[in-house]
Amino acid sequence: MAERYRAADPPEFRRQIMELHRAGRSFRDLARESEPSFDTIADRVRQAAADAGQRPDLPSIADRAELACLRRDNHRLRQERDILAKAANVRRIRPTAKDKTPSGSANS
Repeated sequence: MAERYRAADPPEFRRQIMELHRAGRSFRDLARESEPSFDTIADRVRQAAADAGQRPDLPSIADRAELACLRRDNHRLRQERDILAKAANVRRIRPTAKDKTPSGSANS
């Protein structure tokens, strides 16, 4: 069975849908007349409102991008911390030649 794939709508089409909604058309009417579903249209309108600062309860596209970047950085830093912790643990178990002091020599 072939996978169902639908190409993304062009930006101009998205703008037209949002303008029609702002003019008073309901999500259901717009979904009946055009290809995007009710949920898709509602999500796009909500996201546009968040990006415009009208919905402070929703993250904007810029906020989402920044959050994704911070999560990637956090993941990388945790990996680095774990690697350094393991390296320190190995060094504690098996000291290197530098760490060994000859017996009988004065340290001061």
